[in-house]
Amino acid sequence: MTSTLTRALLIGAGTLALVACNKAGNATYNSASSGNAAAPANGTAEASNDPVESAESAAPAAIAHNASIVTAGADGAMTVLRKGANGWTCMPDAPDTPGPDPMCFDANAGKWVDAWVHHAAPPANTVGIMYMLEGGTDASNTDPYAKQPTQDNDWIKTGPHIMVVGSKDVLAGYPSGQKPDTAAPYVMWAGTPYAHLMVPIKS
Repeated sequence: MTSTLTRALLIGAGTLALVACNKAGNATYNSASSGNAAAPANGTAEASNDPVESAESAAPAAIAHNASIVTAGADGAMTVLRKGANGWTCMPDAPDTPGPDPMCFDANAGKWVDAWVHHAAPPANTVGIMYMLEGGTDASNTDPYAKQPTQDNDWIKTGPHIMVVGSKDVLAGYPSGQKPDTAAPYVMWAGTPYAHLMVPIKS
């Protein structure tokens, strides 16, 4: 997932930008300087320098090809590269994070992330889905706002996955320890308002 807070702010900004009549900001996607563009969806090792291709690699083609594509600058300014038609939003790999982390999320997940970014209560019983089929950069499994690993913030590694957010009922029966087995479904940020289900996907 992150540099957790930084990535969350970019997602939240993207959601708000689309809601606000899809007004484009002045951000640019600087893939040439990142050295970290996501691999194409076909699983090859060759990195994509195309932000649309990178963004679309985060989710199944049936979703990604009709989704809105947005990029974000470090200041949160947004550029809408393509206005979608299916209610989904995809973002390319963030150049300033150490691993590939393009993502796609539905409208409900966008509301959940906006609440997380602003330390607000997420919408009740509003289930949302986020795809990260190229994997994600590492994150704390216990602290929603950790920016880097420490000795006591339970930093974990994640691979390709989907996230189910917005419902406590969905989490019942899944492990929620500090150091979960990330090869099986588990609860991230248990005990916080932002607890959600992480479901690994084999690529």
